[in-house]
Amino acid sequence: MPARPFLKWAGGKSQLLPELSRRIPERFGRYHEPFVGGGALFFYLWNQGRLQQGAILSDVNPELIDCYRAVRDQAEELIDLLQSLRPYATDRDFFYEIRGWDRRPDFAQRPLVERAARTIFLNRTCYNGLYRLNNKGQFNAPFGYYKNPLIVDSDNLREVSRALRHAELRVADFAAVLDHAHAGDFIYFDPPYVPVSPTASFTSYTRRGFDEAEQRRLAAVFHRLAERGCYVMLSNSSTTLAHQLYANAYEVDVVLASRKINCDGKRRGLVEELIACSFPTGIVVRYDLASD
Repeated sequence: MPARPFLKWAGGKSQLLPELSRRIPERFGRYHEPFVGGGALFFYLWNQGRLQQGAILSDVNPELIDCYRAVRDQAEELIDLLQSLRPYATDRDFFYEIRGWDRRPDFAQRPLVERAARTIFLNRTCYNGLYRLNNKGQFNAPFGYYKNPLIVDSDNLREVSRALRHAELRVADFAAVLDHAHAGDFIYFDPPYVPVSPTASFTSYTRRGFDEAEQRRLAAVFHRLAERGCYVMLSNSSTTLAHQLYANAYEVDVVLASRKINCDGKRRGLVEELIACSFPTGIVVRYDLASD
């Protein structure tokens, strides 16, 4: 069976995957994904047999990378733990009890597989599957009130584990890709998006957030990798700032993607997103939402 993302992730790329997959270079060296999130493009490349030279998956969020490591290295133990949590999937009090683990001084000393089971359980039972941290680095998304959430998908976790054995997992700032990417490598950046409005900002995947200065620093890394001869692809919101930052990319397209996480349910649906590539893809697709 094909491997699929095992975490729900704000801005996950399953909906954008048809557009991203059309722009993948025909041949490339190692694959790098510095904002791994749900890993949709990595799993697509794995399923297609296109990771012959391996992959480096990284993120500045240590809890996320620890969860990936547990799936890779301790899949069966993790599955057993998640099975034991299934009876509590609709228990609000248990949700807040397990959410509170990271408020305790011994949290980091808990076994890796226990912390990973907590991450997956909270991801499946919190509101909208929204991974969100406060400024102390503590998980603070509320209970989701689902009737029958999927806590464990054993077959998929086993396949994900097999895929991840061919990847290096690192806790690292996105700029660290400059230390190990070479000409011909393929890098995909999926950062927290530039907010489309003052009330649409969601950058709380880590305690430090991701502001305009970070967006500009990322654009500088994008262009340095392009100059090195890497194949670089990036997705972001279709905003004035994003277009300015990537105006010099080889190709910049605006596509439609489905956005499911919004505090206002009426504002969920198709939105314009930007895809910038440092290499020719032969694809120029632009949509005008106003004309639909």
